[in-house]
Parts: sequence; structure tokens; C-alpha cells
Amino acid sequence: MSESKFYRISPGGKPAALSGLTAYGSAAEALAAVPDGGFGAKQPDSGFAWLHYSQPEKEDLLKLMEPLGLHPLSIEDCFDDNQVPKMEDYHRNTFILFNAFACTDGRLSVDEIDLFIGEDYLVTVCGAAPGAGRPLEGIEQVVEREIEKARQGPAFLMHVILDHIVDRKFAAIESIEDELDEMEESMMAGITRFHPAGLVRRRRDLMALRKSVFHEREILTRICRRDCPFIPEKALFPYRDIYDHLAKFFEVIETCRELGTSLMEIYLSLQNNRMTRAAQQTNATVRRLTLITTVFMPLTFLAGIFGMSEWTMMTGQDNWRIAYPVFLVATVLLALANYYLLARLGKRHDEE
Repeated sequence: MSESKFYRISPGGKPAALSGLTAYGSAAEALAAVPDGGFGAKQPDSGFAWLHYSQPEKEDLLKLMEPLGLHPLSIEDCFDDNQVPKMEDYHRNTFILFNAFACTDGRLSVDEIDLFIGEDYLVTVCGAAPGAGRPLEGIEQVVEREIEKARQGPAFLMHVILDHIVDRKFAAIESIEDELDEMEESMMAGITRFHPAGLVRRRRDLMALRKSVFHEREILTRICRRDCPFIPEKALFPYRDIYDHLAKFFEVIETCRELGTSLMEIYLSLQNNRMTRAAQQTNATVRRLTLITTVFMPLTFLAGIFGMSEWTMMTGQDNWRIAYPVFLVATVLLALANYYLLARLGKRHDEE
């Protein structure tokens, strides 16, 4: 359900009642409140319109094609959730696609935010793609707190909105960074209690963050180069601050990606060591069982042939008191000889 809101922002020097956000019921009313707003030459000190669309229908944006000159391809991009951040210049406006990050309950969400900036208007669109969230929920309160800056023009209002988005990016990136530190501590505490599924998910999230921030940094580079004709020179300094933040975030994301890769390598190494120890224990057990079997095999053979009545028949019934102790001593000596021979063979093998 669409929750779009439309405002007129008056410039400085106006009465207090008109110097903030003035809400209107429709986009046409907000544009009409700006003399020739969106339709012709802007009158001096007439303010500008801010059209904030939240979860709009496609028809809502198509209605702006004629008055504001929105390009149909840009409108299509607003409803496509597979786009990367970009900036496209048109005759009457510049289209900017940005991403907002949020990390809630350990899950990262990336939502698209679309902005159309013109000479006397700013159009913001969020939640247009299927299943999108509300990354700009409560943005009106943010703008009201920064109204002195926002009423200087659409470029300054866009900076307030982008600065809010970038601040939320920092919170999401910091949350992932803290989670990676916790994973490292958990891994070092005990490999058996560590689950690599969370690490794999975070590595995938970091790839998405890197892709987004990389393109957003390029957008800010173009803005600071004055590639956008609707952002005046006096508004460039705040945008440079956003560029510095994005450059820092990019480095933090790269560091986190390297940490995630190192943690995965450590996990695999610890697992290999654990499996090697288990294999060594199995080999030692098999070796002991083999030794016991080898020692008792000839004894079993002797007992099978000369045991019971056979030995008595060979030595005579009258000599059983001496014959059986001799047989037992012979088996013990044979066992010791086998053990000594196997021990020497094993020692020679270890030396080689």
C-alpha cells in the first residue's frame, strides 16, 4: 500500500510557518505550490517540491513523466531490484540509484532508493520493488531536524537524505564487523562449537556490500566532479564528506572480507588438524590390535595342535605335571620373541 507524501520546502527568509515542510495531498498540489514548479522557469525564492514516494504503484511515477520529464527507463529501474547503484543524467533531471543497508536479527537487508533531482524538485522513491522494505521510514523527522540546510535547495535536501542512508550503512557494517570478531573468539574457544554456516553467509553479505559501496563511491566521485548540473558548487563540500565515509566503508569491508577469508582458512586448518589427530589415534589403535593379533597367532596355532589330549598323548599321561608347565613356558618365550621381533621392525621403520 502506497504511503507517499508530498511537500513544499520554502527557502530561508520566509515566515516561520512557511520555512519548513508544508504537506500536500497530491504531487500535483505540491508542484503547483511552487510557481511554475516543474512546468517552466522557476521564480526566485519560490522554494521547491519534495515528492516522497513509499511503496508506490508504477502509474504514480508515470504521471510525472510530462511535468517533470522523468525518463521511462528510470521509472523501470525503480521497480527492478537487480540494479546496481548508478547515476544517469537527463535533460531535465538526474536519476540516482542508491542502496540502504540494515542488519536486523543477524540478517542483512539491502533496499533500493531512487532519487530524481531537478532544478526545483526532488523525487525520492523507496519500496517500489517487490518485497522491498522501508529504508526511508521516518525520513521526514530527519529532514525537519536539518530543515535549515534542506531549504537551501534540492541538492542540500538530497544530501540530508543520502547522509542519513550512509549513517545507517555504518551501523550495518559495524554490526557485521562485531559478528566476525565474535566468530573468531568462538572458533578459538572450541572448533566443535563453531558453525561455519554463519561465516559463509557473512562472506556473501560482504560481497554484496562491496559491490554496492564501490558503485556508490563512483556516484559521489561524479557528483564532486560536478557532473550533475542540478547540484551547485556550494553544495559540493557536504557531498565530499559522504564520499570520505564511503571510501572508509569500502576499506572496512575489504578488511572484513580478508578477515572472513582468514577465519575460513583457520577453520579448515583446525578441522584438518582435528581429523589428523583422529586418524593418528585410529592408526595407533589398529597398530596395537595388530600387535596383539600377531603375538597370539602362533600361540593359538600351537594351542590348537598340541592342546587338550594331544599334548598328553605326546608326553605321556604320567608326565603331565612337568609337560604342561614346559608348554606354558614355551608359549611365553615364543610370545616374547615375537614381540621383540615386531618392536625391532617398528623401530627400524621409524628410523627410515
